Amino acid sequence: QVQLVESGGGLVQAGGSLRLSCAASGRSVTSYDMKWYRQAPGKEREFVAGIRWKDNFAYYTNSVKGRFTISRDGAKNTVYLQMNSLKPEDTAIYYCNGWGSWGQGTQVTVSS
Repeated sequence: QVQLVESGGGLVQAGGSLRLSCAASGRSVTSYDMKWYRQAPGKEREFVAGIRWKDNFAYYTNSVKGRFTISRDGAKNTVYLQMNSLKPEDTAIYYCNGWGSWGQGTQVTVSS
């Protein structure tokens, strides 16, 4: 059974940074494409970033390219999302996804 637990969210001013973590148990984060999604109030959940298991290739939605970085640490079995130059429109609940499973999410709020 796979369990994903996100952490690292919080309140930050525009232009600030946060690093989200997704700790996995039950499976290795190096064995599957891992992704981050987000859901803003009143909006559908949207893809943010992904990292391919076989070659570590990272890919992003256009709105976060150059500002967000996805990475993973096999030893800690954790996936990260480094978010820089945050904007109010980045405010959302951020979710980790892998093996068809979802974490509970972590709230990110960016004030203007």
